[in-house]
Amino acid sequence: MSDKTPKIEVRVSEIHQVTPEIKRFHFKPVDGSPLPNFSGGAHVVVEMEDGATLRRNPYSLMSRPGDTACYTISVRRDDNGRGGSLFLHGRVRPGDIIRISHPVNLFPPDQRAKKHLLFAGGIGITPFMAMMAQLSDEDRPFELHYAVRSDEHGAYLAHLAERYGRRVHIYRDAKGEAIPLVDLLARQPLGTHLYVCGPGGMIRWVLDTARNEGWPEQNLHNEQFLAPASGKPYEITLAQSGKRAQVGPHQSMLEAIEAAGVDAPYLCRGGACGQCETRVLSCDGTLLHNDHYLSEADKASGTKVMPCVSRFEGRELVLDL
Repeated sequence: MSDKTPKIEVRVSEIHQVTPEIKRFHFKPVDGSPLPNFSGGAHVVVEMEDGATLRRNPYSLMSRPGDTACYTISVRRDDNGRGGSLFLHGRVRPGDIIRISHPVNLFPPDQRAKKHLLFAGGIGITPFMAMMAQLSDEDRPFELHYAVRSDEHGAYLAHLAERYGRRVHIYRDAKGEAIPLVDLLARQPLGTHLYVCGPGGMIRWVLDTARNEGWPEQNLHNEQFLAPASGKPYEITLAQSGKRAQVGPHQSMLEAIEAAGVDAPYLCRGGACGQCETRVLSCDGTLLHNDHYLSEADKASGTKVMPCVSRFEGRELVLDL
């Protein structure tokens, strides 16, 4: 995917306040044609024209796979974020027309799994809404363990209990409840695959614990879209195009490249997929790698960077773009 990849114009048909911090948005195609099919775990990139800034943020699709009449996402308001969630919460209204990408799935349920063990934290429930609908329709065994701050801040608790019953387990921080992770991992049948989405600390805890308990790496799946870090402004030279891009303190390297008129590839814009990996031709300074895709050896080599979330400090950075 790139800036020139065809996008879909959709109309915001409904907006619902789910919790004090989370809103649900329903999108229907402007031209009335069916939306592209997707599978559980897929996401779209939502484009937002915020004054002179074009924001592109990834959000998990949580509607039922197979429903091509409407897409649904949920967005948690982040008052300290870069502005995407605040734009959606504060400025988008029913009837507005926006553009979205075609669905991309970096977090699909593995069809080889004998069972699917799902762990969600906070807004990390969103990809599992579509995934559970798909697994339920396919009659595949699964269970969800969902950590929330409280009932008030737990999104879709009533829906989950009503639809999936005993397959759903809720843990409320306010009541001192915690996921019994080691016990859960120990009693899963052979061939179980684990999926986790939520805050970074939770993802690391679940994956590290599973590895320590002997779970094979190929059975472990996670999704985390990172927000681009802020920092000092800097300049990039783009060798192929002969252009220079100015990166602002609250702008990602990828956004600055696009603003300079250079078409760069992307899929997730959150440091997870590897699609935007770019060759570094010259680096007089320090690359600040913030992705969770490149290996430690790749990062240490100084020859690769993920422009969607990484930054630079120094005198000169030349990229092969």
